Amino acid sequence: MANPTIAIVGRPNVGKSTIFNRIAGERISIVEDTPGVTRDRIYATGEWLGREFSIIDTGGIELSDEPFMEQIKHQAEIAIEEADVIIFVASGREGVTDADELVARILYRSNKPVILAVNKVDNPEMRNDIYEFYSLGLGDPFPISGSHGLGIGDVLDEAVKHFSTEIEEEDDETIKFSLIGRPNVGKSSLINAILGEDRVIVSEIEGTTRDAIDTHFESEDGQKFLMIDTAGMRKRGKVYESTEKYSVMRAMRAIERSDIVLMVLNAEEGIREQDKKVAGYAHEAGRGIIIVVNKWDTVEKETNTMRDFEEEIRDEFQYLDYAPIIFVSALTKQRLNKLPELIELVSMNQNLRIPSALLNDVVMDAIAINPTPTDKGKRLKVFYGTQVAIKPPTFVIFVNEEELMHFSYARFLENQIRKAFTFEGTPIKIIPRRRK
Repeated sequence: MANPTIAIVGRPNVGKSTIFNRIAGERISIVEDTPGVTRDRIYATGEWLGREFSIIDTGGIELSDEPFMEQIKHQAEIAIEEADVIIFVASGREGVTDADELVARILYRSNKPVILAVNKVDNPEMRNDIYEFYSLGLGDPFPISGSHGLGIGDVLDEAVKHFSTEIEEEDDETIKFSLIGRPNVGKSSLINAILGEDRVIVSEIEGTTRDAIDTHFESEDGQKFLMIDTAGMRKRGKVYESTEKYSVMRAMRAIERSDIVLMVLNAEEGIREQDKKVAGYAHEAGRGIIIVVNKWDTVEKETNTMRDFEEEIRDEFQYLDYAPIIFVSALTKQRLNKLPELIELVSMNQNLRIPSALLNDVVMDAIAINPTPTDKGKRLKVFYGTQVAIKPPTFVIFVNEEELMHFSYARFLENQIRKAFTFEGTPIKIIPRRRK
């Protein structure tokens, strides 16, 4: 089930990004904020009162070549499309402006829950100045201070009240996967080719997919699949999907709902920075990953063309050394018949459980090959390990001191576990824990 989504909306300079960073940076935070992969902070995942949620900073969605008021309008419309709850931020210092009234009219028609947060109310005396915001017709205004962190909890308390309490029934036997990648890498063509029918409109114009389309199908061996399309926004008029940050945001939402992610690259264009951002998010989210190089039929081949391209992928995506690579063509259907089989393999590896006795044999053999390191005269002692989770497979290694388990040695243990059990297509996690 996808997390509910909160969007932060408002005119420029009211403190949207400050509030976003407050929510995404403190103890409220953050499921996915692991260092190591650069990406724009327009989207984060947090938790409040035991409920996980996604949060969008619409101020980070840049829509160039648009008049000032039109940009505000477009960003509000993006929030309406994407969000379950909208936090509308205004400024207590400047009072109600024409731009505030424009956004309020748009949000009022949205039928989405809207929480009005009046920012920059930095002292109790200023609370008396917020009553004019009742004129916006959006209910009680919440006085907050993004810079001081005041009132943010009250706003989140209100937001959580609007989250759905319905539980989506999931079939554990169904493998959920999504195709992600930059616009025009051929995701829609791949979907059509996999399904064997034209389910999605295909166009050479970037960002033409409009509606989120989930498709159920079965492979020849009876395996059930749910294919989640990273579709664009249903929008009358301007196409927003062509903005890089927006397409990254949509991919992130699809990743949340997926077990396995097919990272689609365009063989004609090679690897771009945006590919790394989206793939990094899938990796950190612990999803299974398959790298799919599409349009391979259009590339002029020499003796080592495929090998050279694969080496480039491994060099650019060093943290995805476990992900299988497959070269396909949606047009000629080259190797597409191998995709369901490969998805099944990755799913099996995601769900693989290793008996503790077998795991510890591998760990002790690894230590015999490469003894544990020392730090300031103190040696890391590894007592035993056990698997505690799947999707992704997660191993707790009990040690004498957690701080002595250096990243490089944890990586060595991970590599040795992979040699013994493969785990192709899925990240695995090593968690050092002090034995009590």
